[in-house]
Amino acid sequence: MNRRTFLKKSIGSLLALVGLSGGTYYYAREIEPTMLDINQQILSSSKIPKSFNNFKIIQFSDTHIGYHYSLDQFAELVKTINAQNPDIIVFTGDLVDKPHTYNWNNELIKTLRKLKANHGKYWIYGNHDHGGYGTDIVKDVMDKAEFHLLKNSYTSIKINNEEIALAGIDDVMLGNPDLEKTLANSDPNLFTLLLAHEPDFADTTVHFPVDVQLSGHSHGGQVRLPFIGHLYTPMYAEKYVQGKHILQNEKLTLYVNRGLGTTRLPYRFLCKPEIHTFTLRN
Repeated sequence: MNRRTFLKKSIGSLLALVGLSGGTYYYAREIEPTMLDINQQILSSSKIPKSFNNFKIIQFSDTHIGYHYSLDQFAELVKTINAQNPDIIVFTGDLVDKPHTYNWNNELIKTLRKLKANHGKYWIYGNHDHGGYGTDIVKDVMDKAEFHLLKNSYTSIKINNEEIALAGIDDVMLGNPDLEKTLANSDPNLFTLLLAHEPDFADTTVHFPVDVQLSGHSHGGQVRLPFIGHLYTPMYAEKYVQGKHILQNEKLTLYVNRGLGTTRLPYRFLCKPEIHTFTLRN
């Protein structure tokens, strides 16, 4: 950590402590975490077939259910997502906060199953899904909820004999991601989206035939201060923290989702939870 970064984090942490111990504490803990943003984006490319004009993809990420994000909150989120009438739904990791202590039950499966998409539901592992011996448990839950796992694999979405590709890698921190294996049999001429939990993996993705990477993991920093920005992000979310990023002269577009739940600290400040709605355009 260089001197400038150290000072930024030290001063920022001090200001956060002072602020959150005063009038903003209640707002950061109780109000902003419930203020959902629906972030609407247009994905335009000549590689998108005409049959996919106005095709809608909804991404949600980092629910961290069990740590200040309840099943009741998640049930309301499901209603919001379904109201968007998505063609596919993608989940980019971290379902519950601590798999080894979470009270697994059928309610979570039932709620996940209520999510409806015309062309399927897909997901990838996040670090919290692998952590706490959660690898098999989370997969079992998502299987029963009719989500398709993309673990170093890809699938084709087809409409009227035209198609796009959707790929996903294993978690970078606790899994074994292999993008070369993932895309080994894919068609580079197809419009290709990649699900990768950690956004900084984009620096690897840019060397492969991928058009758009969708990530989470960062939570947008959770707590952001004016003039300073985020105070902390986890490994592999230090370079790309939130929003849209263009890599290597528009070779790859990265979108980093701020997620829905919280972890480590139950606060959000100037960093509302969000879902992404992507509409494809030829």
